[in-house]
Amino acid sequence: MIQHLDAQNKSIGIFDSGIGGLTVANAIQNVLPNEHLIYFGDTAHLPYGDKSADAIRFYALKISKFLLEQQCKMIVIACNSASSAAYNTLLEFFDGNVLFVNVVDPLVSAVVDRGYSEIGVIATKATIRSNIYRDKIKHKLQSSKVHSLATPLLAPMIEEGFFRGEISQSVIETYLGQDQFKSIDALLLACTHYPLIKKEIQEFFNHKVQVLDSTDVVANFVKNMLEKEGLLSNGKEKENEFYVSDYTSSFEDTAKMFYGKSIELNTINIW
Repeated sequence: MIQHLDAQNKSIGIFDSGIGGLTVANAIQNVLPNEHLIYFGDTAHLPYGDKSADAIRFYALKISKFLLEQQCKMIVIACNSASSAAYNTLLEFFDGNVLFVNVVDPLVSAVVDRGYSEIGVIATKATIRSNIYRDKIKHKLQSSKVHSLATPLLAPMIEEGFFRGEISQSVIETYLGQDQFKSIDALLLACTHYPLIKKEIQEFFNHKVQVLDSTDVVANFVKNMLEKEGLLSNGKEKENEFYVSDYTSSFEDTAKMFYGKSIELNTINIW
């Protein structure tokens, strides 16, 4: 339990290496409209998918410190690479000061609960390199087979707006047409960018494969955790806040695509 006074009306902090985490922020806002959100996109260091685990942990610690300074009651790590590399470090470093939620465990739980036998996972290089999804799924569902593939072209393709046309279709077919995915019954979209191409991926599999992403499951996980801790907000008094570590006009232009509506960006250097 967070100890400071009036904790339930404090903010939920959400961070990502850039823009993808806005899909998680949007889902949380839809499920919990009374919560005030503070989003931090580390645009100065994106993408995390190509960074070392040590570098990602350093960034995550600095961002979490910033969000704690904003009196956040919970911090959502809305990035699979940071969830894989930094979650345990953040728990140890900020023990008892704030609630942490990652995007990996809720998605793993959803898969395990449904008991799929053959599961595909697509994500950034850092997430796949960590083997976090394979290890967690196999630990809870030993009979399952997990097929993992790094798909580094997808995130920049989506950010540039090439996700509904011949280019995206060609890239999706190249990645998902591999033999290891021919017999899967579920595919995990283990990157917060990928919900934007969920429909195209479902169509590639002719809707015969269950395609799961972290947005709704994480939002519901956040709601359940806040309920359990008695930290649901009574109502917010100000608009959500959005910060980036390096302003780019392209981020602001693309943000509406990920968040569902226009946002006002504030640039802050926490380094």
